[in-house]
Amino acid sequence: MPTAIKESQDYVALATSLALDFAQNAVERDKQGVTAKFERDRLRRSGLLKLIIPQEYGGLGATWITALEIVREFAKVDGSIAHLLGYHYLQVVTPHLFGTLEQKVNYYTWTARNNWFWGNALNPRDSRLTLTPNGNNLRLNGIKSFCSGAKDSDMLTVSTLLAGASKPVVLAIPTFSHGITIHNDWDNIGQRQTDSSSVSFSNVLVKEIEILADPESLGSPFAGLRVYISHLVRANILLGIALGAFSQAKEYTTSQTELWQTSDIESKSTDPYILQTYGQMWIDLQAVTSLTDEAAVKLQAAWEQGLQLTEAEFNESAIAITTATALATRVGLEITNQIFEVMGAMAQRPLEAIATDPEYGFDRYSRHLRSLTLDEPLAYKVRQVGQWVLNQELSRTKA
Repeated sequence: MPTAIKESQDYVALATSLALDFAQNAVERDKQGVTAKFERDRLRRSGLLKLIIPQEYGGLGATWITALEIVREFAKVDGSIAHLLGYHYLQVVTPHLFGTLEQKVNYYTWTARNNWFWGNALNPRDSRLTLTPNGNNLRLNGIKSFCSGAKDSDMLTVSTLLAGASKPVVLAIPTFSHGITIHNDWDNIGQRQTDSSSVSFSNVLVKEIEILADPESLGSPFAGLRVYISHLVRANILLGIALGAFSQAKEYTTSQTELWQTSDIESKSTDPYILQTYGQMWIDLQAVTSLTDEAAVKLQAAWEQGLQLTEAEFNESAIAITTATALATRVGLEITNQIFEVMGAMAQRPLEAIATDPEYGFDRYSRHLRSLTLDEPLAYKVRQVGQWVLNQELSRTKA
């Protein structure tokens, strides 16, 4: 067996083992909605934080194919943990995408050496943050919303407007920088442990070396991959959540679901409506898995081209990711609601809790899906695919 394949399997096996541990209290943690400090520290100790960093800089040198599979494994049991880890990987590679060669080498090396956990204050739709000159350095002031993973992080990627400029710039700065305040204002129906609160910046010192603005990189097809990596991370989280919901529903149906009183059949395993629903869910999940895996392969191929990536190669990767994300969104939203149809309102044993009982937390799958999919409306995703199919035009979304 080739070494690279064996190592990737080892990393996935490690993630699967951790995910099984995290599953033990996932329902209760979702109810509490507090920072997943214990789980984040387990990730730190596991070595998975440096998974995507090239080996020459002290990382594990895994591919995007492996990294995204690991994100999916965590999402099967805990959408929040998958979110934190998946978007950590995105922030880790941001200096590589936007920065100079020196910044790429330095941030990879420092992250691997110090086992940094990255968060972000990058919401492109929130323009309340400004960067102004201050002598030889700059000062950052304002606030950003939806800053996933900022709390308990070591580093932040930050998008801000430079005074007098119209286009945002991206920074990579330590979370503990003087003047940074991470608020506790994230209280959502889903993804409750992503700590997607707002972050305030009060006269925060920013050095020139922390600004990721390499002229050669910015505007290149390679830099444009960032937003699509973000989308494919999300697609794998959505798929993982749907797979987790399907697995839990199947276990409940086979062990606890009671036959409907007018069904006129002897076994729930032969109920035509249950069989039809499970068959359709299975088919849909196989389709999403295939498209998502294909998109990961195309992303990895594009990634390996670096700054030599052509516009045609970029488009091939981007449309594959957009297609997979659109289907993952639709199927995920459908399945996390359909599972209740096949679990039913009655349990076999009168004293057993029914499927909608908070004890099981089955509702968390649909809440996670709904929370994650509001940022990118499905109708616009599908329209983007249609625009490509008919006109060979690919509309770019902000990173």
